[in-house]
Amino acid sequence: MRKVIVSVIAAVLLTVGLASCTEHDSDVVSENLSTEADQFRIARRIVFYNGITGDYMLTIEGLCALGNSDGPKELTVVCKIGTSANGQGLYKKHFLGLSDNVTYFVEQIEAASVSAYHYKVIFKPSTIIPDVDIP
Repeated sequence: MRKVIVSVIAAVLLTVGLASCTEHDSDVVSENLSTEADQFRIARRIVFYNGITGDYMLTIEGLCALGNSDGPKELTVVCKIGTSANGQGLYKKHFLGLSDNVTYFVEQIEAASVSAYHYKVIFKPSTIIPDVDIP
């Protein structure tokens, strides 16, 4: 009887332990898609909509990333528009204010291939060792 109780307790603990560690594939895929978009690898369409008039106010399309540290009622959108002659990216940044009647939605224009099993971590040494300009 003691073996049965110990076995049941062990099975319950193992089940609870594994259940707390599991993550849905969709969560990993969502995180990886966001990472790819933040690296300007996913084409998006961002549409701003006036809920009172029913009009589309603005559309931004391209390799765009949404601001990650925007305050309430604001949104920044950074889009990669090309590459310069020396190989650096060319970007545009848009600042948009949101109100009670203005909202937006973001559409991923094309499918992207990302892993459902592994997170992607992008390490950029240039962000750790800054490029200092001395005038």
